[in-house]
Amino acid sequence: MDIEQFRKAGYQAIDRICDYYYSLEQKPVNSQVPPGYLRELIPPTAPEQGEDFQTIADDYQKLIVPGLTHWQHPNFYAYFPTACTFEGILGDLYATSATNPGFNWACSPACTELEAVVMDWSAKLFGLADHFLNSSEVGGGVMQTTASDSALVAIVAARSRYTSQHPEAKLEDLVIYTTTQTHSLGVKAALVLGLECRSLEVKPEDRFALRGETLRRALAEDAAKGKRPFVLVATVGTTSSGAVDRLGEIGEVLQDHSSIWIHVDAAWAGVTLACPEFRETAQLDHINRHADSFCTNFHKWGLVNFDASTLWVRNRKHLTDALDVTPEFLRTKQGDAGTVIDYRNWHLSLGRRFRSLKVWFVLRSYGAKGFRDYIRKSIDLNTHFAALVRAEPSFSLVTEPAFALTVFRLAPALPTGLPAAAQLAQLNALNRSYYAKLNARPDIYLTQTQLNGTFCIRFAIGAARTTRAHVDRAWAILQEEAAGVLAEWTAQAQEA
Repeated sequence: MDIEQFRKAGYQAIDRICDYYYSLEQKPVNSQVPPGYLRELIPPTAPEQGEDFQTIADDYQKLIVPGLTHWQHPNFYAYFPTACTFEGILGDLYATSATNPGFNWACSPACTELEAVVMDWSAKLFGLADHFLNSSEVGGGVMQTTASDSALVAIVAARSRYTSQHPEAKLEDLVIYTTTQTHSLGVKAALVLGLECRSLEVKPEDRFALRGETLRRALAEDAAKGKRPFVLVATVGTTSSGAVDRLGEIGEVLQDHSSIWIHVDAAWAGVTLACPEFRETAQLDHINRHADSFCTNFHKWGLVNFDASTLWVRNRKHLTDALDVTPEFLRTKQGDAGTVIDYRNWHLSLGRRFRSLKVWFVLRSYGAKGFRDYIRKSIDLNTHFAALVRAEPSFSLVTEPAFALTVFRLAPALPTGLPAAAQLAQLNALNRSYYAKLNARPDIYLTQTQLNGTFCIRFAIGAARTTRAHVDRAWAILQEEAAGVLAEWTAQAQEA
């Protein structure tokens, strides 16, 4: 493909992307293809001779688009929001057009310097303390692929710091602390590093948040066993329920355990810090006071296309001490002089993408006000949805709504005198049946979860095109399917 052929194909691609978004609401939310559909439609080997690009572009429309689940669909309420803005698309396009591996400043100075600036922009947007700024030359921010990578990097740095402070410590005694509601990133990091992970119990009455007393007991128990916890992954906005761990209590307990690193995973909910009215709920003051590292994902609820995970550290030296490998061929006079950041020493891989360009495009186009307006709109829609759930006697909230997430279930009246375990089993079976009905529909997409044995359904708002009318339509669908399931359940109970 020459330059002019690329120009023509690029025009067509933009036209087709625009047509896709114009027609998005008319598409089923999730893909309707069966497993293995694509292998039956494409040859088993690559073509020997090159094909006409128009044929390739047409096959994308014909073969690939039907296999997509449309995360930007206004009726997508599953998992978490995933951003896809036109500004982000264009940022990715420009970044791809000048591909470079970005492993040091000299690779392309603009790539390193824009990332350093944009990470400071973002830190200030969220109200992070000055020690998290790159301009502080003490801590700083770096872009990673996902929150899982951000957590892994933080845990590697925490391990390095701990073992340097405690050279007698054996790796088999090191322990990663998470909670039973922490994202699987903590367990996966333990698998990757060959370390033990302990999940601390959280309770419904605490809205599934880790409390200081639970942490204190765990520390005493592990000390008696000769175990050495070295990092705690706390969460602001857990995936299942939106829980926010009590960072103030955690920080107070760990004042006597200064070697334990506090990593705050706010992958989904961290962007709420852009709005001053949500900073107390998201515990900004405690993040600034106690966190050694903090992560949020712009590519979830932050209007920036995947991937764009942002990680800040209180002290950058802890990253570079753990991850700096500089063979002769990577040395530069700027790096040797310490006048630039070489971001390869702030993450696991050598090469890296020019992710900051799309964040720059989005923040400039939306502005801080537009960014906040988007977050507030999502939370307002969720408040409306939660009010609908509260007003319906056969539904109940499993926990209080968190930002733009509501977790609910069907909860009709049960026969009196039924043991609690039997009640839970009946309601879980009912809600599994209910979720199966919802999951079979092409016009709405939600996901399930389980909170301390209670099966429930998550309703996560955040698609940029979702309006109150879409939420009301979703509620009508939920009521419609609930009526059918409850009628079947009542009939079966009467027969029994």
